[in-house]
Amino acid sequence: MKKPTTSTPHDAVFKKFLSHPETARDFLDTYLPGPLRELCDLNTLKLEPGSFIEEDLRASYSDVLWSLKTRTGKGYIYALIEHQSSPDAHMAFRMMRYAITAMQNHLDAGHKTLPLVVPILFYHGVASPYPFSLCWLDEFDDPEIARRLYGAAFPLVDITVVSDDEIMQHRRVALLELVQKHIRERDLMVLVDNLVALLIKGHANDSQVETLFNYLVQSGSAPRFETFIREVALRVPQHKERLMTIAECLRESGRRTGLLEGKLEGKLEGKKDEALRIAHAMLEKGIDRELVLMITGLSIDELTAFSD
Repeated sequence: MKKPTTSTPHDAVFKKFLSHPETARDFLDTYLPGPLRELCDLNTLKLEPGSFIEEDLRASYSDVLWSLKTRTGKGYIYALIEHQSSPDAHMAFRMMRYAITAMQNHLDAGHKTLPLVVPILFYHGVASPYPFSLCWLDEFDDPEIARRLYGAAFPLVDITVVSDDEIMQHRRVALLELVQKHIRERDLMVLVDNLVALLIKGHANDSQVETLFNYLVQSGSAPRFETFIREVALRVPQHKERLMTIAECLRESGRRTGLLEGKLEGKLEGKKDEALRIAHAMLEKGIDRELVLMITGLSIDELTAFSD
């Protein structure tokens, strides 16, 4: 059974008062930090609906959310007023979650920049003064590291600006980085030497290699893709059989497509039989099913019927 939004008399009277615009204006005029108070135009207060906050959070806390504009007319500020009649060690984090939800809803409404959301806790519990920090960063085991992480830009891996020479030093992640950096290039042959070097070093298992070449088939645009796979296969003995199978199937698929062009409909069944033969060979070699479907052009129903 769903809990009511206000579960105690304390919650009910608090929400009744703070949902009134004049009362909320006086509250914010009194308790907003000075610099924020100067920024806010309290004459533009607008009570936001309760659904603005996530339902699972509303079930436990009575919240009042007011939106208002700045004095400069640029941007929005939300005052999120929370009521507590007992201490909560994780209140700061819960209020941060409320704030993030308010920001997301603001973006969903079509705004292009994040609003300032000012969480304010109203407390009147038995324990006095309020015993917990209201800085959510203090809830981490090491608040100083948390401040450095969340007070600055997050780590960025922009592989588009990393040189190939540097990527080659990244051991087991190098294959992924190299391929995703160059996936849109017309001629993947420029990758052969580096790919071979990484594969020979054993920087990927069989499953990763198959996934990688499956990705290249799906997303790559190289016109000489069959040649590219054959070149890699011939130089990497441990993966030669599987890669050569993919290359051969690509060649057969291309030949079949060429033969189908301009042929009468009556010829199609024979070509489908050829596609099924190719698919069977690929599956026996352990080639990924999705890759088989892509190369042969068969539907999943056709392949399933054939397998059965």
